[in-house]
Parts: sequence; C-alpha cells; structure tokens
Amino acid sequence: MTNNLTIGFIGYGNMAQAIAQGMVDAGVVRGHQIVACAAHYDKLEKNAAKLGVRPLHSAVEVAVAADVVVIAIKPYQIESVVKPLSRELGKPGKLVVSIAAGWDLRKYQDLFAAEDGDSADSPDIHLQCTIPNTPMAVGKGVLVTESANTLTDAETETFEQLFGPISLIERVDSAHMNIAMVVAGCAPAFTDMYIEALADAGVQYGLQRATAYRLAAKMVEGVGALYMATGTHPGAMKDAVCSPGGTTIRGVAQLEKDGFRGSVIDAVDAIVG
Repeated sequence: MTNNLTIGFIGYGNMAQAIAQGMVDAGVVRGHQIVACAAHYDKLEKNAAKLGVRPLHSAVEVAVAADVVVIAIKPYQIESVVKPLSRELGKPGKLVVSIAAGWDLRKYQDLFAAEDGDSADSPDIHLQCTIPNTPMAVGKGVLVTESANTLTDAETETFEQLFGPISLIERVDSAHMNIAMVVAGCAPAFTDMYIEALADAGVQYGLQRATAYRLAAKMVEGVGALYMATGTHPGAMKDAVCSPGGTTIRGVAQLEKDGFRGSVIDAVDAIVG
C-alpha cells in the first residue's frame, strides 16, 4: 500500500531526515515518494538529494502534493505555518502526522477551530500526534503515539505500515505524552553520555577509542534487545550479571553510592518539572 503514497515533510530538519532515512532504508517508501520543504531552500536541496527526496518551496506545495503530511517544524512555528493549511489538510484522503513536542490532538483542534468558535465548521483533519526519536534513522526508533486521534481504521493501518518497520509504536494517553517523550526522546542524549563515559574509561585503561565506543554502543543495544525479547525485569537482568563477591557487583555498589539512579530521575525531573 505504501508504494503508491507520497510522504510530505513540512520541515526537513534532523528528525524529519532521520524518519525519511529509516523509511527508505527499510524499503517502506522510495526516495522519490518523499517531498519536503524547509526555511532555507539551498540547504534543503542538499539534504534532499541524499535520498532522492523532491524539494519544494512552500508548506502549501507539500500539503497539496502529499497523501501523508508530516508536520516537522518547531512547535512555535505551527500556528503561523500550519493553520493556513487547514482546508488543504482537511481534504479527503489526507493523513496528517505531527511530530512536534507539546502539540496534542486537543491543541490542534483548537488551532483549526473556525474563527467564530463553531467547531462544526472546522475542517475534518485526520490527525495523529506523535513524538519520535532519532534511532528511527536505523530502524530502531520509538514513536510515542497519542492514543486519541481522528484516523479511520484504514488510516491507522497505513500509519502503522509507514512507521512500524522503523520504530516501536507506543500508544499513550494524552496526559502522559510529555513524560513518554522525555523517556524515549530526551533520554537518547543521556544514553549517549553514558556510552561516552564508558568509552572514556576504556581509553583510560588502554583501549582504542573506536573500539571502546563500539563495545559500549553494542552493549547498550544488546541489553535493550534482551529486555524486548524476554520482558525480564531490568533488576533481574542486573542480578544475573552480578556474581557474589564478583567484579560487576563492586561497580554496581559504587554507582549506588554515587546516586546513579537518583541522577537519572533528577534529569527527568529537570525537564518535566
């Protein structure tokens, strides 16, 4: 079904490019099925050429050309850029996916409401709000997906065919979109710092840096894959590695003394609070 779709990105920054890369590499769509616009057309042309994406000059052109429109601009830009497109986005057969943090279905419905406040006159936009993360570029992403949406069953199937091959589609209620975004969307930066720290320790004891990075990164990937495959509680997975009086438990004890878990929770509090 996706072979006949045109995917349009309003905004083609790092996250939009990660999604496009993942979709093309996974064979979900081909590069020429993607159109995009961005604030700086010369930069857009260079980025689009990497996958054979067709660059367009405006959000209006994207909305007209695409069957699936991905809103991928900064949250503060949505009102000025997207609201004027409401009639086009509401045309039959158009599926809209938002990847903007802080924008849920209710907020879009308020945005698209008629000027006189009569919701009955608002365009019938088929919308799914999501928050992705950058590992979608390699088919290992998470797509936090608001359970409330205005998609039909057929459109939901299309949405899952597009994004399922490159991400875990995790549906959460509207009230928990923000915290889910922090865990899946912000925490990759925390994990990058953890990988970097492990690699620094490896280099300190003589490992080549590239080797240390590969070891740390593959370890993180493997631990996540093991949990997804087995559903074993992370505490039990940790216990399985910690032999009595062994080397690993000494490191775990030191992390506990240094407040490792509390520091992670504090980082989340700093964002959510």
